[in-house]
Amino acid sequence: MTSKFLRSILAIAAFSMISAWAQTGVAAPAGAASASAAAAVSPTITTGTGSKLGTINIEQAVIGSNEGQRDFEALRKKLEPKQNELKSQNDELEGLQKQLQAQGDKLNEDARATLVKQIETKKKSFDRSVQDAQEDAQNQQKEIFQRILQKMAPVIVKHAQENGFAMIVDTSNPWPQSPILWYGEQGDITKSVVDLYNTQSGVPAPAAAAAKPAVPKPAAPKPAAPASTTPPK
Repeated sequence: MTSKFLRSILAIAAFSMISAWAQTGVAAPAGAASASAAAAVSPTITTGTGSKLGTINIEQAVIGSNEGQRDFEALRKKLEPKQNELKSQNDELEGLQKQLQAQGDKLNEDARATLVKQIETKKKSFDRSVQDAQEDAQNQQKEIFQRILQKMAPVIVKHAQENGFAMIVDTSNPWPQSPILWYGEQGDITKSVVDLYNTQSGVPAPAAAAAKPAVPKPAAPKPAAPASTTPPK
């Protein structure tokens, strides 16, 4: 599952891309720069000429498409070495913290100070590594999401126009994070759009299609709270 921060970025990207494509009524822009430029010129979304109101979970549509499953799984595997590295750092840090808790009152002042300093230095390094890994993963997730959505946007608009929808709203975020309080499944076009996009993209279903892939989360386990650095009485 994406973080709240990443969700907000992807929601803005989804609105901009679909809005721009719906207003132009032409083929989707060839590149991300073109999509951004079109969105800047067309900041509001155009409703259709039909009479129905439909919903779509953009996040599920992108991640649940064959292309999304393939690319997010590839990203998960790509991030595994960094995950393992962070886990090793975390295990080492927790080991030093346990050592301090178990032996702190038995160590002389210099030995204890050295161990405390070592823990503090490793924790700062670990925290920086986790933050860098999270930012890198979020950037790569965002790139995959925007790339697929850019190609999916015209599919969404075309399907809505051909099926008499006046408006399609995104249900990726639950209320109260979004203004949508309730909606029924009858008007949800998520699966239809995914099926259409899968056919258009030509990307085959993953071998293990039974389980939906989660967006990779690079954060390593949070280390235990540092032991007190107050000298024993």
